[in-house]
Amino acid sequence: MAVGALCVVFAAVLALGQAVAARHRAGGAADLAALAAADRALRGAENACDAAARVARAQHAEVVGCSLRGEVAEVTARARFGPYAPTVRSRAGPPEAWPEPSPREAGAGP
Repeated sequence: MAVGALCVVFAAVLALGQAVAARHRAGGAADLAALAAADRALRGAENACDAAARVARAQHAEVVGCSLRGEVAEVTARARFGPYAPTVRSRAGPPEAWPEPSPREAGAGP
């Protein structure tokens, strides 16, 4: 009985580890793909999204969404790891292209 319970706990810990690893892989792929797309933003959306897809493939992930608004790229990537396939969205662009944060986002009181 105790061995069976220990096996169940061990399997749950392994599953949790796989889920965390998949999320981190997807996040890294999305971040790098968004940076690649932002780097190519001035060459057009097709060129930027192609670059994002190449970078995501190199990270063992796939781009499931890619868009440009000016010089800001937004990429959604999915990485499969075991039975898990998390999807993560990331944005990248030059700092002057970002809107100013509201006082609430900047941490100025409730």
